[in-house]
Amino acid sequence: MSLRNLVIAGAVTGLMGSAAWADCGPSGQSIRILASDFPAIHAVAGTAEAMCAGAAAEFTRNHTTEAREIMNAALTPNPAEYTSVIVANSTLTQLMNDGLVRPLNDYVEKYGAHLEPHQMITIDGNVMAVAFMANSQHLFSRSDILEKAGVSGIPSTYEEVLAAAEKIRAAGIMEHPLVMNMKVGWNVGEVFNMIYLAHGGEFFQPGSAAPAINNEKAIAALSIMRSLAEYAHPDHLTQASNETQGLWEAGQAALGIMWGSRGGVILDDEGSSEEVTSNTVLSGAPTVAGGSIPAATLWWDGITIATNVGDAEAEATFAALVSAMTPEMVAEHNDDAVWLIDGFKPGPAAAGVAATATGGAMSYPMIPYIGLMHNALGAELVDFLKGAEGAEQAIADVEAAYVTAAKEAGFLN
Repeated sequence: MSLRNLVIAGAVTGLMGSAAWADCGPSGQSIRILASDFPAIHAVAGTAEAMCAGAAAEFTRNHTTEAREIMNAALTPNPAEYTSVIVANSTLTQLMNDGLVRPLNDYVEKYGAHLEPHQMITIDGNVMAVAFMANSQHLFSRSDILEKAGVSGIPSTYEEVLAAAEKIRAAGIMEHPLVMNMKVGWNVGEVFNMIYLAHGGEFFQPGSAAPAINNEKAIAALSIMRSLAEYAHPDHLTQASNETQGLWEAGQAALGIMWGSRGGVILDDEGSSEEVTSNTVLSGAPTVAGGSIPAATLWWDGITIATNVGDAEAEATFAALVSAMTPEMVAEHNDDAVWLIDGFKPGPAAAGVAATATGGAMSYPMIPYIGLMHNALGAELVDFLKGAEGAEQAIADVEAAYVTAAKEAGFLN
């Protein structure tokens, strides 16, 4: 099943579940989880801890925004620092490139009777991860502010987003009406990826690791990025999901490109106001340049098991984590994610991801060298966004940095 269909299945169906599974695997083991820090992952890992900590010698969780940066180093020693890392499309390939996660086929057969086929992330015949949620960045809008500024309807293109932002600024409502995850590094690279793919761009030459981004579509994507940055908070190059969510909940933004996994906490009645929550609309990612492809990448999040840990620890960790993937957990945390688990009932928080998926957004590429390209983008586009160099030079710098990294990694001669 393609990721687009996987997302649609998760967002559109809500099948009946059965009773919770609580087989926690071998007892007396150490279960150590590294994960990103957002509500859906806390729901899965926290439920696993509640169900299986009593059978384990220890059960620890490290939820950090730096998980992506530290995971390879943490899993390289033998024994590894963690028995599991909760990953997404890009980070699975990051770990697989170094042989740091193990196939899960045997564990799925033993403990996965309640899992759905579309949860299995299978590569070359091996289940390498079990997905539990789908995600994508998409548009968040304040309908009341748009109306006040004289904007008709919710923007559906980036050109309309920019026009709306200008109307809001010109009306004196907000000087910086836009929030985006544009923190230096990975987030900058991802914003480029979304807009470049919506232009129909390709990252690599067909069947090759050779770069293919030095083109007019890349220049056009950078032009949109710079235009968006002009309406963003002055500190936008320091802001990722926690910061943009905070600005939104504080009523300091009217348009946002944020992750769908933030929808539930933004729409709930905690940390914000009725004025913000009642007027927040989640819609599909905008298109750009007259195209029909939403400017987004589709993602899944799921569990992996480390290679460099004992077999009993690995089995206990897998059993604990999949024991949490139940309709009961989903019912308790339904609006925290677009769940791929049996029992999900789509609500308003799922609307943006579902619309982005059904609109034909591209899946984030799961190829071994995409991480090197993403890293080069995140590092080399910053001077352009600061106004210190032109678009052509920025793309040339990205290409050069990627080629150097790809040669060092053995992907290019």
